[in-house]
Amino acid sequence: MIAIIGAGISGLTLAHELQQRQQPYHLFDRNSEAGGVMLSRREGDYLIERGPNSLLGDAEMLNWLDQLGLTPEISFAGAVSKARYMYRNGAYRKLPSGPLSLLFSSYFSWETKKAFWRERSNRTVSPPGETLSAFFRRRFSQEVVEYALAPFVAGTYGGDPDRLLVSETFPMLLDYEKTYGSVLTGFMKNAGSTGRRQSFSFRNGLQTLPLKLASQLKTAHFNDSVNRLSKTATGWRLETASGTYTADAVVLACDSGTSAGLLEPVWPEVAALLQQIDYPPMTEVHTVYKRADVAHPLNGFGGLNPRIENRFVAGHIWSSSVFEGRCPADEVLFTSLVGGRQSAGNALQPDETIRDRVHQELVQAFGVRAQTPVRQWLQRWERAIPQYDARMVPVREKMPTLEPDGLFVCANWYQGVSLSDCIRKAKALAVRLTELKITES
Repeated sequence: MIAIIGAGISGLTLAHELQQRQQPYHLFDRNSEAGGVMLSRREGDYLIERGPNSLLGDAEMLNWLDQLGLTPEISFAGAVSKARYMYRNGAYRKLPSGPLSLLFSSYFSWETKKAFWRERSNRTVSPPGETLSAFFRRRFSQEVVEYALAPFVAGTYGGDPDRLLVSETFPMLLDYEKTYGSVLTGFMKNAGSTGRRQSFSFRNGLQTLPLKLASQLKTAHFNDSVNRLSKTATGWRLETASGTYTADAVVLACDSGTSAGLLEPVWPEVAALLQQIDYPPMTEVHTVYKRADVAHPLNGFGGLNPRIENRFVAGHIWSSSVFEGRCPADEVLFTSLVGGRQSAGNALQPDETIRDRVHQELVQAFGVRAQTPVRQWLQRWERAIPQYDARMVPVREKMPTLEPDGLFVCANWYQGVSLSDCIRKAKALAVRLTELKITES
């Protein structure tokens, strides 16, 4: 039997794929609700995502969702969401969307435009342990770091490019540099090789997916925390709230802190590595205004705020522009991200301070004429997104060595942090575990 600890998207996908292969498993989660950080809530006429806001999927993922019976529930992002904005010099400016728009737009200086052209002949090579900032500064310019990379990393991963390693976050860039001598050449050579990917959600929010997976599982245990994990001569012993189980293999599909607590009695040195993984705090604020009170057209996915601009919020998603049905037609819904590693202190401010600062920033940036929002919700994440910095290197190197002992990892702190990464990893691990031909125990 395979024991899976954690019913977020990783654990649920793995359990589903094992069940499809008639591979015996038991899934355990301490919570009563499936989905982990994927929390969708209906609040009257509003649909609020209290965790991730969208999924990025290709044809393979869409086919998988169709097999789950979810195709009628899919809500694709509107065409307008292809436009992305960046705050610069007091206003949101549309980012260049391709080579021609980069050349003719005024977003980047001529020096940076020339740096893009020179990148193709840049033969420098990444040294070990290079950060994202150092990589993009070396191959492009400091302006690219400040006004493209840093806000993107903050808004997407809650991270700091001065700390995140290129080898851990985007190893593909190193492959392009090594293979083609140019990142831009690598992108052009491989354009379309991974298939067209689309941003989407579901009519009732992203949690539709984990709830669907959970509803089809035959041996899932909710409200059933794993309190102790111990190694036996033939496998593993799990002591849970409901009883004791034996397993041939264990898959950690929970956060690194919980994993460390379970591994500490077995492998204290591994637990110590996991405890060092950094999770900065993040606070999401969802704010509603009457459409008539907002001057900005909100004709895009949203706007990111470069750290150099000293904004309180890392970025705003224009949720009602991206997906239909998030609020009444005569209103607009903003999802504002506060905190992350670049501005962690902001996420820790009192609720009322955060609400007011977000409102004031929305008023200033988007021409909001309302004195107060129609509605506002706040969701805190004390440990938001694992950071792929230097502390992740020994973790990546160590975890594969534990697989001969029947311990595997399928979580966002290992080999990919995004939702699509987690689904991909879970499906691949299901194939590997099935090949072990584990039987019910």
